[in-house]
Amino acid sequence: MSFVAELKRRNVIRVGIAYVIVAWLILQFADVVLNNIEAPGWVFQAIMLVLGIGLPLALFFAWAFELTPEGLKKEKDVDRNQSIAPQTGKKLNNTILVLLALAVFYLLFDKLSAPTQPGSGFSSQESSLPENDAVGGKKGLTSTKTQTAEQEPSIAVLPFINMSADPEQEYFSDGISEEILNVLVRVEGLKVASRTSSFTFKGENLDIPEIARQLKVGNIVEGSVRKSGNRVRITAQLINTSDDRHLWSDTFDRELTDIFAIQDEIANAIVNALKNELNIGLDAVNVESATDNLDAYDLYLKARGMFIARQNLDVANQLFEQAVQLDPDFALAWEGLAASHWVSGDWLAGDGIDHDQLARAAADRALALDASLSMPYAVIGMIASSQQPHDFVTARENLDMALENDPKNTTAWLWSGIFYKGLGFADNAIAHFQNCLDIDPGYQNCRQHQAEAYLNNGDNERALALFSETIEANFHSQDGPFIPLVATSGDRLLALYMADQWTGNSYAPVNGWIEALESPNADHAAQLHRFERWAAETGVDIGIYAGTLLAFKAYDYFVGPNTMKTSDFGEIWNPHWVDFRQTTFFKQFIRNNNLLAYWRKAGFPKQCRPLGEVDFECD
Repeated sequence: MSFVAELKRRNVIRVGIAYVIVAWLILQFADVVLNNIEAPGWVFQAIMLVLGIGLPLALFFAWAFELTPEGLKKEKDVDRNQSIAPQTGKKLNNTILVLLALAVFYLLFDKLSAPTQPGSGFSSQESSLPENDAVGGKKGLTSTKTQTAEQEPSIAVLPFINMSADPEQEYFSDGISEEILNVLVRVEGLKVASRTSSFTFKGENLDIPEIARQLKVGNIVEGSVRKSGNRVRITAQLINTSDDRHLWSDTFDRELTDIFAIQDEIANAIVNALKNELNIGLDAVNVESATDNLDAYDLYLKARGMFIARQNLDVANQLFEQAVQLDPDFALAWEGLAASHWVSGDWLAGDGIDHDQLARAAADRALALDASLSMPYAVIGMIASSQQPHDFVTARENLDMALENDPKNTTAWLWSGIFYKGLGFADNAIAHFQNCLDIDPGYQNCRQHQAEAYLNNGDNERALALFSETIEANFHSQDGPFIPLVATSGDRLLALYMADQWTGNSYAPVNGWIEALESPNADHAAQLHRFERWAAETGVDIGIYAGTLLAFKAYDYFVGPNTMKTSDFGEIWNPHWVDFRQTTFFKQFIRNNNLLAYWRKAGFPKQCRPLGEVDFECD
């Protein structure tokens, strides 16, 4: 008798099949239970190990032993004529059929129930939130309403729910959500809500139609992420918001080595679902692996989250640096390091680190690896415009390159608008800030800088309307330029409060500043001295308070060594400081900072004009 025939006779193959099916069912049950009790990942791995070891043992016992009416006996001790192995084989066949039926039932249940459980991810019971509140979806609606082909297809990617046992892994689920969003942004003909707008709804229990209404989109992507060791499970689903129908849903169980392939699969599955649903042409996208070092990628996601939130930037810089040490060819990490160091110059002012130099080095390295990137050019542009001697031509060229490489880079539009605002081109600034807001309506920094640009343009009504929107959102980036307007309107208490917010220090002598605004013709030497002493004692760069120095008429600061960065130039164009613009201090400031040289090449702002070959004047 052949070996295979002997395996069949002894029911070894049947036992193996039955064991595999039972083991699979046990793993599915364990997955559901352990997910709900948030057991550590090693518990599931231990169960897998035990079941894996059990398979060869089960096959060995099936080969070496036989079940007889008298009990379990060694196979060699059983008389072949009295063997009941054929009857046992029939029973095993029936058992296998029952087990297969259970497995098929489970697969059907899991597939059919997943779309109606928002954010469920790993099982029909995984989310601890109510059915209608897990990420905002409702069950049971089966209307056939869809977007028409004439409508521009639009979509928002909500923050994926962190289903990992460790709540600290939330940066990873946020990062995956953003990565998918960034891929979809590259799809021509698809309008994608910005990260800022989508992430506003993180943790909110609004239903899908309400979220869609506020984001003005026709489709929503939501899901969940569970990361355990080197494995990740991502569940994503696409919902048509007009009728709350689930157009597509899938779960991806992968090794982390496949993380970019998963992003590719999810993004293209969403694109295909939209194409089929709306009967429109959308091109597929391709996600290339950014790095082969998963530890570097993990550090990158964590650092990028801190950079976007502008929180713990010193830690973010360290994490980006660790990422590029692990993978020196990780272009996106170099790009992140450049951007993080650049903003650290303001956010971590006084820490003794030359962030501009580190930002420039990182930007150069990023572009050497990938010249198609956008942010490194924006960083180089801002450094060129800020460092003495200011090179505004180089700055403009690099900012334009940043926008050419990525026309949807809202940060580049913001920085480009700040560049124009500082050089007196309020109309250009307003347009660039508007481009930023068209892409990301929730970008409050663009809105508040645009409010200042309108203020510089003399449009107080529009400026105050935009400024009020940002204040209602509790955003305070450009409060300072509005303080003269508030102080001279008679609202002293509000002006004091805004001045306190602007300095960020409850002990700053802001009352002297407000007094100077209220009585501009009085002698404010004593108030200026108090402000200078406070700045020296607290280590504050007094040059960042251009409006305060103008209120004190401390014009010598604008031509001395304590001059401000280009990002602070915007205040000199405020209509409130027209007297300053008629002084020799102003003209010297313009010349010292190379603004006049730039104007003669690029054109003068509308409130300034050349006087012959060497002079100029401004209103």
